[in-house]
Formats: sequence, structure tokens, C-alpha cells
Amino acid sequence: MTTAVAAPFRFFSLHVVRTRRLGPSMVRVTFGGDDLRYFFSDGHDQSLSLFLPHPGQSEPRVPLELGDGWWQGWRELPDDVRAVMRSYTLRAMRRDPDEIDIDFVLHTPAGPASRWAARAAAGDRVLLLGPAIADNRAIRFRPPADTDLVVIWGDETAVPAVSAILEALPVGTRARVWLEVHDAGAMQDMVTVADAEITWLVREETRAEGSPMALDAIRAARLPAAEHPYVWIAGESGSVKALRRHFVGERGVDRRRVTFVGYWRQGLTEEQLREQG
Repeated sequence: MTTAVAAPFRFFSLHVVRTRRLGPSMVRVTFGGDDLRYFFSDGHDQSLSLFLPHPGQSEPRVPLELGDGWWQGWRELPDDVRAVMRSYTLRAMRRDPDEIDIDFVLHTPAGPASRWAARAAAGDRVLLLGPAIADNRAIRFRPPADTDLVVIWGDETAVPAVSAILEALPVGTRARVWLEVHDAGAMQDMVTVADAEITWLVREETRAEGSPMALDAIRAARLPAAEHPYVWIAGESGSVKALRRHFVGERGVDRRRVTFVGYWRQGLTEEQLREQG
């Protein structure tokens, strides 16, 4: 029996069902498990915390027996024992059978999560901290009802969320989308019934902070006239902040209609980010 965490989130004990390469730099891992009957989400950019085992471990080490004290207990475990924790976005959820998909970006050099995903095989065990209530605070894409234009920017870490968002937009919804990736192999076909114009930006090098390519492309763009635009920006924190300043300061978008999410920060591991947070 798994241990519940403060509602609406809880731990789910899962295993790999199958994997599929989506290109040279991304792999889709499908997870299953009896616990998924209690997993619910209405979001298209649903954030999750995934706990992975170290090489040689059969399952990730998280002290669930400590109940609400699991976090402190997990932090106190030795580095080579404590489960690797990484944040991901739910790509898809299905019933009968209960399954979820998570897309992993494969980095070079590879970090622990990227190495795990590249070698993942059916039966591998993980823990997931995710939602037990469909409408929860880890869902960020929430366009107001009066939205007449959706504007999206994301880097490769946001591609899964953007894909899910585009799939869910109603017929005819006007959307302008920029996706910035390291190489052309990361580009994917997007499925949508929205009136969506999708621009892929392939950058040649990693930049220390912000994204001049994204800023230049979006500054040069002529957005359709809209009275009530909604902007969703996700990816590297420096780029996200720079683009938010552009939309609010230069384009005059109401800051309450701009959602921005820093999935990662250039030069910092997720552990370092959490220490700062």
C-alpha cells in the first residue's frame, strides 16, 4: 500500500510498460501500475515529480514509511542511495488499461535522469508524486474564458506540454506558437484543430542566460489583433523571464494573463534549484 501525501497529491508506485524513441534527443516512456486508478488530472501541462533509482538499485529509495516526514528523510539519505528526483510534465493519460506517458529529453552529457530514460526497459520501477484530484495547483495553463489569442513559447523541455495543450485547444482557437530546440531532430509533428501557427527555432549553441533567438523572433513577429490575449511561457528560467518582460513591458499584455514557468536553469542541477527555491 502506498503512502498518501498532503491532498491533492500522493505517491504512485509505477513500472515501465514500454518505451519509444521520438527522435535522436527524446524518448517516450509509458508507465503503468495499479496505483494509477487513483491518478487524476484535467491539465495539459500537469507537473509531476518522478523518483528514479540509481544504477544497481531495483527501485528508488524514498522513505515513504515516514509519512509526511518523507521529504526530510529523503534529503538525509546518502547521495548514492537517495532516489533521483526530477520534475516532468504529463504527456498523456489513458484508461483501460491505466497508463501515463512522460517524454524525456536526452542530454549530452547525460544527467542521471537522461541516462535512466535512455536505458529504461519494461518492468523498471519508479515512484511518482502526482495528483489525486483532477483540478490541482500543479496545472498552470489556464487561459481565461474571454481569451481570443493564445501565445506560447517553450524550449525542448516544454515540447510535451505544448503538444498536449495544442491537442486540447478547441476548433478554431487562434494560437501562435514558438518552440526552441537544440537541433532539428527534436522537431515533432503537432496535432491540433486550432488555428495554430507553429514556428520551430533551432539554436546553434547553448546560451548562459535568456534566449536572444527567441526574443528576436518574437519581437519581429506580428501577432494577430486581440483584445484579450493569453501568454504561456515555459522552459529555461532566463529565457522565460526575458520573454515575460517582453510581453508585459513591450507588448503591454496584462501580467495577470501571462503564465511563466521555469522548468530548469542554465548551469544548475535540479537539486541546486530546489536548494535556492
